Amino acid sequence: MFSNWRISSFNGALLAAYFIPSWTVIAFNIMISPVHGLYERPNISVALFISDHLQLAGMATVRVAWLLALGRMTVVAFFAIFLLFLARAAIRKSGGGNEALGVALAIGCVISFASMVLASQVGETEALRLHATELLMLLGTAIVLLVEPPAKPQAQTQAQVQADSGATSGDLSLQQS
Repeated sequence: MFSNWRISSFNGALLAAYFIPSWTVIAFNIMISPVHGLYERPNISVALFISDHLQLAGMATVRVAWLLALGRMTVVAFFAIFLLFLARAAIRKSGGGNEALGVALAIGCVISFASMVLASQVGETEALRLHATELLMLLGTAIVLLVEPPAKPQAQTQAQVQADSGATSGDLSLQQS
């Protein structure tokens, strides 16, 4: 069953299993109550930076919170699309879902890196650890995705199998003669 899984596909599926539920809950908390959701642990560094350094008004803070929720939901959506592509064996074998995974990794890295930098600016060590961990997970998968060789096209693989089976049967007929 797992013989046709690529390393990046398996690693992306594990990442999706973490990021889809956790970032969805974070984004929905922000959507339900923007200010309260912004001041929860995963977003506290952004909230403190906005209130301390940018000194935004209340409605501007709500808009930044919604923008953060939109970014997180975009990452969740691309991870979900990637999982849908993994469900089809033909797409999984050819590496067709790598684009969706790449977009999710790129946007997720930007959000995690920005949150990590903001956490270091405001002195939130727990938030810094959380965002650094998420960033390292995303970067690790991005590196695996970049280093992994491209998938062989399905038609080329079938042609090689037919050529190999034709050569062995021809060799057997020559040996029998």
